[in-house]
Amino acid sequence: MQQPNQRGSYRQQAQGPAPMAIRTKKYQLSTDTYTSMAMAQVWKKEWWYALIPLAIGLLPALIWPSWWWVLGAFLLTLLFVLLRSAQITGVAQMEQSKALFERMNYEIDNRQIVLRQSETKGMGLTWDMIGQARRDDDAYLLWLQPPAAADELQGFKGWMARTFNVPIFLHLPLRIFNSPNDIKLFDSMLRRKNLLPAQSPAPAAPTSPTSA
Repeated sequence: MQQPNQRGSYRQQAQGPAPMAIRTKKYQLSTDTYTSMAMAQVWKKEWWYALIPLAIGLLPALIWPSWWWVLGAFLLTLLFVLLRSAQITGVAQMEQSKALFERMNYEIDNRQIVLRQSETKGMGLTWDMIGQARRDDDAYLLWLQPPAAADELQGFKGWMARTFNVPIFLHLPLRIFNSPNDIKLFDSMLRRKNLLPAQSPAPAAPTSPTSA
């Protein structure tokens, strides 16, 4: 299985922040936190893929019954799980994604999200590079779009690249925002970008029954 980020890079030249940009406190996403979150996300969605090598390994046992086929099927499944897990853990070691694990603050406006390591060093992500978002009780998660090169591959290689992609995301804890107003502004920004569902309108007040 090919490492997805070897087919492209998310690095963009950071532009200067807008005057009304949201500026967060410094934060560093640890590789352990990323790995555990990415692993949970991948296996929650892809657990059934592990049944494929298991079924393939067990097929000969239907014709030639033997415990060796069963053992081989479990070993084949274990190998698949280990390879997929190694693909996920390997992302944190790749040069293209190291910037995501440095200590930085975020500068967010309607044009882009700047990952700022220092006054002169930063990486800009435009909003079209964000595929989806989620707000948890204590943090926002923003998933990056897979590199465009994955869509250019044809046939089996293209299917593998798109199916066994590794999620790359920004993890923004609520505690790094400087005020509740910044959180509300960021929340509203995500909804305008259609990355969070629009808030449902408040239900109409019940009308009192009219007397006969």
